[in-house]
Amino acid sequence: MSALDNQHIDQQLEGPSADQNPPPSPEVIGSPSNSPIALGPAVAPAENPVWNGWDVLLIAALTFVVMAVLQFAMVKVAQWLWFPHSTFSRAAQKVTEIPTLIIASQILFYIPIALFMVALVEGKYRVPFWRSIRWNWPSSVWIFLGLGSAMLMVLMVLESLAPMPKDTPFEHLFDKPLDAYLMAMIAVSFAPLMEELFFRGFLYPVLAKWFGVPSGIVLSALPFALLHLPQYGYSWAAGLTILIVGVVCGIVRAYTKSVGACFLVHAAYNGTQMLIAVALTRGFTHMPKGLLQCFPG
Repeated sequence: MSALDNQHIDQQLEGPSADQNPPPSPEVIGSPSNSPIALGPAVAPAENPVWNGWDVLLIAALTFVVMAVLQFAMVKVAQWLWFPHSTFSRAAQKVTEIPTLIIASQILFYIPIALFMVALVEGKYRVPFWRSIRWNWPSSVWIFLGLGSAMLMVLMVLESLAPMPKDTPFEHLFDKPLDAYLMAMIAVSFAPLMEELFFRGFLYPVLAKWFGVPSGIVLSALPFALLHLPQYGYSWAAGLTILIVGVVCGIVRAYTKSVGACFLVHAAYNGTQMLIAVALTRGFTHMPKGLLQCFPG
């Protein structure tokens, strides 16, 4: 790609420059005292993504479709291999007893969504995916890893004061050591990567462009928190904790303009929780209830 191509992409992401579109001449209006007041040029939006809100909705819709298809396929596989004499509805209830199948379906779930994201940006808009999504790897990696770990420590103190759930569907994925280690690997890799790509990569810049940065941060954190509520039995305390995680990641995205920095914070939050769990359970061999109280995924 030539330097001219890179300059064109930067202009698409940042909006028009002063050289391309000179500011309009100030308008003069009359004040109540008939004194002229000069109005400057309009302020450029904080974000200027190449995609639009319909593209974000399309990704969200595809996510729910893929999720539904995979859940149906997962139940059919379980019915065929483990519960041949059970009805489909009964097999769907029993499938939670097979964490390995759930974990495998979660990995498969990410693949078509990731491919569609790349195809949307590079196929429809003809710009490099990682550059347009603002995957700017920060120079001070340890700062953001430390922020994620520190956020967990602070929220653990808040959790001790709130009525957090003691037994959740999510924690049963850690009942067996092998399943627990697989989930821990996903927790610091695929899960935070995909969630940050969507919520802080695709969704946040559109909302920030429409409503401004503060509203964009909060509005992108809300669906992030709601997405995780079923894992914790719809506990409001767990939802509030994950909402705070989403807001912090949004602030990092707004301040650094880097989805890579958000990923580091998110992965460090999850990773620190996993390391604590490994230490307290002697390698996931004994999982007390409520140990993984607010795991944002």
